Amino acid sequence: MGLEVTITSGNFKDEVLQSPVPVLVDFWADWCRPCKAVAPILEQIAEAYSGRIKIGKVNVDEENDLAGQHSIVSIPTMFLYKDGKVVRQVTGALPRHELEQLFKNLI
Repeated sequence: MGLEVTITSGNFKDEVLQSPVPVLVDFWADWCRPCKAVAPILEQIAEAYSGRIKIGKVNVDEENDLAGQHSIVSIPTMFLYKDGKVVRQVTGALPRHELEQLFKNLI
């Protein structure tokens, strides 16, 4: 992981809810093939939009509480937060242009 931030129950408030920029939170797991397919795309987005959007990664196997709070039943699932609130949610390994459409009008 390069510019992406590992999100845990301990840092969720600081990294997501109080972030000055929108945060795309990716709920994933090591064993999830679609998650592995979208991971390099999220890395590219984190680099291309550095300082304008934050990419956060939540490992659902390690962060059961966060996964439960977000009612995660399928991964990858991504939530876009702006000003501490969920503004968009998608499930599945989407191509880069579709992921960018989630936040482009918010940055």
